[in-house]
Amino acid sequence: MDKKQAVLLYNKISDQPKEDELDVVRQMDHFSRALYQLGYATHRIPFSIDLSEVMTILKKINPYVVFNLVETVEGTGELLSFGPFILNHLRLPYTGVPLEAMFLTTNKILGKKTLNHLNINTSGWYTTHELDKLKPDKMYIVKPIWEDGSLGLDEHCVFSGGDKDYLKKLKKYDKRTFFIEDYIEGREFNLSILGGKKGPQVMPPAEICFVDYPEGKHRIVGYNAKWTEDSFEYNHTPRTFCFPKKDQPLLEELKKIALQCWHGFDLKGYVRVDFRVDKNNIPYVLEINGNPCISPESGYIAATKKAGLKFTEVVERIIEDAVNI
Repeated sequence: MDKKQAVLLYNKISDQPKEDELDVVRQMDHFSRALYQLGYATHRIPFSIDLSEVMTILKKINPYVVFNLVETVEGTGELLSFGPFILNHLRLPYTGVPLEAMFLTTNKILGKKTLNHLNINTSGWYTTHELDKLKPDKMYIVKPIWEDGSLGLDEHCVFSGGDKDYLKKLKKYDKRTFFIEDYIEGREFNLSILGGKKGPQVMPPAEICFVDYPEGKHRIVGYNAKWTEDSFEYNHTPRTFCFPKKDQPLLEELKKIALQCWHGFDLKGYVRVDFRVDKNNIPYVLEINGNPCISPESGYIAATKKAGLKFTEVVERIIEDAVNI
């Protein structure tokens, strides 16, 4: 009996890749091992702006399912939706969030507008042309609109609305590339969701702890905290799934909101919702990560393991969501 064909579609690796870019290789290796155990034959296809070449290869293979592991196109998240566009056009089942949800969640401003429309609490935001709306006594953070993995994000991005020098610099920022968000001092949580034929399941909530942070150091999960292994941030932001009993009402609220995001954005496959919780225990959705990192050491896999799931089970459920169109 012939094996089912599965394609691992991934972004081309640059000549001098950074750690975040190399992560897609670890994800492919992780998926390949699981798919082999599940009886699939796998093919790795690099995705680039040369769409005709990619389409020709995909048509020739005609896979049972495509694993959409594309994280950037031409080095930017701005073109990320090209993958789902092509897969939709070819009528091929693919894993993860669908085209429309991919576009809404990749563009952080559109994501926030959609959250507001769904009456889901999110931090306030402004374009770089709305500096007059910032208050001198509040803290803000400037972020890239299209990038994931905290690319270009670290504590130097946090600033005071009264910092005239910083505001002067922001006037030069392209509003198509960057936006400004209210900086929320508080706790940070990640909630992972897994789809499947029985519907979405929220994994055990995880909190990112800021351990031994000196006074005045901003508590954010930026690029260093995620990717630079010899940095202070990387080594002082452990993940925990252990909470005191008093946190249970908050955790249940976070789970409820995460599911609202899943249904409101029409998500599929595997998703991570990032929260900030302020000093009054009010949760804010920072962003929704469609197709988050799923390498062995990732937070998503840590959450599925905490839920008692083997990776082959996770992959089976991701495939179920992909082929159940």
